[in-house]
Amino acid sequence: MAQIILSLVTFVLAAFRGGSSHTYWNYAMFTWAFCPIMTLIITIIEMFKLDIVLNLFCMDWSDFTTGMAMSSTLMTVSVAIIYANFYACLKLACLYGWIVSIFAFLCGMVYTFEVVKDKILDKKEGKYLAALPGFFKVLEAFISCMIFISLTGYRDKPALIICVIAYIIPFPILPLIIATNILKKLKKCLPFNLDRFVFIFLVISVVLYIFTAIMWPIFMFRNNPRPSDCPPSFCIWAIQFMVAFLTYVNLILFTLDLIFTLLGICGFSKT
Repeated sequence: MAQIILSLVTFVLAAFRGGSSHTYWNYAMFTWAFCPIMTLIITIIEMFKLDIVLNLFCMDWSDFTTGMAMSSTLMTVSVAIIYANFYACLKLACLYGWIVSIFAFLCGMVYTFEVVKDKILDKKEGKYLAALPGFFKVLEAFISCMIFISLTGYRDKPALIICVIAYIIPFPILPLIIATNILKKLKKCLPFNLDRFVFIFLVISVVLYIFTAIMWPIFMFRNNPRPSDCPPSFCIWAIQFMVAFLTYVNLILFTLDLIFTLLGICGFSKT
């Protein structure tokens, strides 16, 4: 209940203050609406014991709720950092902005506590999302989303447009892999070996991210040094640099995912 209340209060406070049309603002407002709605749906399902039916016939409910808690934690914590960095002192109303930021961080903290409670205090174990393979997929999907909302300044450069296409290709497959592993009945009905498909997907993703890790910095920052009047937070160049940084983060995640899959260690299925 604290998660729902804090998220909605943060949403209302931020909406009342107003923001901008930038994707960071839209992402923040979406997060503060989406997370409490999903939390409410999960609460209602568990209140009426519908999770027993879902767990029996189609899905690993415990795994799903753990995955949603991880996703909500990543989203709310990242939004709290983004809001404090970009919007806390928007329109010179710093006091009100920091009040919103405090509620945003409290929101992230309660979602973080749920993940810690599930994994450490309750020692909840899941078959996929609550284990390392699923956690890697959630992180990869999250970093991909952060890359997409940070993309800017690429429209007039064909090489960077190709990079954007390379970012797009792996992204829709990640939620499909996650959903297939949660939906037990669906996984059994697949006409192909899912582990082999995941291995091929990881190989392609690593190749694509190696390409973007080389091409994005070259074509974005060549003859484009950081402006002298660029502040530490609100600066287009800094956002473009964030894309490059997140590209390397996701490259590392996909590479580790591939290596662990090849070796069959840490709960990864050996292919």
